[in-house]
Amino acid sequence: MSVPTIDPTTLPAAAQKILDPSGPPQLKAMAAKGLMPGVPPGAILAVVVMLSLGAGGEAHAETAKKTLEKLPPPLINGALALPDLHPAVLDALGPIYATDAAISEKVLHHPAIVADTVVAMAAVGTEGVCELIATNEERMLANPAIIEKLYMNKHCRMSTADRILELAVRNDIELGIPAFAQAKQAIQGELIAEPTEEPSFDDTQFLEAGQKAQELQLAEGEDTHELNPETGQEEVTAKARPLHAVWAEMRAAAKIRFMNIATLKKYDEHGREIGEERFDVKAIRMLGIRDANPLVAVSALATPGISDAEIVRIAGLRNVAEDVLREIAINREWTRHYMVKFNLVANPRTPFGHASKFVLHLRESDLKSLAKSKEVSGAIQTAAKQQLSRKGK
Repeated sequence: MSVPTIDPTTLPAAAQKILDPSGPPQLKAMAAKGLMPGVPPGAILAVVVMLSLGAGGEAHAETAKKTLEKLPPPLINGALALPDLHPAVLDALGPIYATDAAISEKVLHHPAIVADTVVAMAAVGTEGVCELIATNEERMLANPAIIEKLYMNKHCRMSTADRILELAVRNDIELGIPAFAQAKQAIQGELIAEPTEEPSFDDTQFLEAGQKAQELQLAEGEDTHELNPETGQEEVTAKARPLHAVWAEMRAAAKIRFMNIATLKKYDEHGREIGEERFDVKAIRMLGIRDANPLVAVSALATPGISDAEIVRIAGLRNVAEDVLREIAINREWTRHYMVKFNLVANPRTPFGHASKFVLHLRESDLKSLAKSKEVSGAIQTAAKQQLSRKGK
């Protein structure tokens, strides 16, 4: 349900005078600061909210926004006690005070609250507020966007994310979160813990992974793995070992969510990127893409912000699951790039049925190289030779 707008004619006469376009600017300036003698708490907040949305012009909007962020406790508590408080007021207060569990509880339990307000609070709420929101299963099932926002909120406990994800899966609700298909498979069959006051082992482990990820910063072109010349096998680098040690012990469902949150950039209400990423997102993706569990590895491809350059690199990795290479091969957007096609053909782990169709698109010099290469399968060597023959080379 969308948030209804406030009708000024429903407010007291004093409030209407403030909002009157032809009214005194000085009156609007005072009102933007919350100074409205004789106006009841609910109407005061309604006026401030309307001014913050531009009802009194841009000159007063910023002042009103700052006022909403620092409301006196008696005013906000008095207003939230009113059963007829306008939904738009709750919608303005909800996200701002989603760091305050006491105020959030009053907002969430208010009879006038609409689902869109809960969605906004779920996106930015602290751990305690997320726990409050997650207790109302009926509201989440009716409005799956709440589950989506809680799941992608880094403050939401991992155990809570498991619980609400399982709730959606159990009720056949499709969620619009990255790698939902893989997350859905990972959670099925697992024993979901009941909510507790204290964080669970999974919760603390998830937080520890975040701490280790913050410490991991790779230089341009650096990877989480390196080739051991003695064994010929890839090994985790010294820089990545602290995170990998925690990562290796995490459940698949936790790894999938961690990649989604760690690689999610911050945006403002206009969709513009703001702030810096907390983690080295490419490093985390490269850990995930090499995971032994195909569900986790494929999920890395769906994480927000993955670049074409990363796809080129992943297509050439020899220690990734076939499922990853198959997923890249069937993605038309990624296979528009020549180096993705070449790397898939040259990678012996790419299923032949997918690799062979790209042989037709390779340059003569690359075909000649593949025809002689001992690093590819005999079937690819033959396919390359046949393509050269067709070209009369």
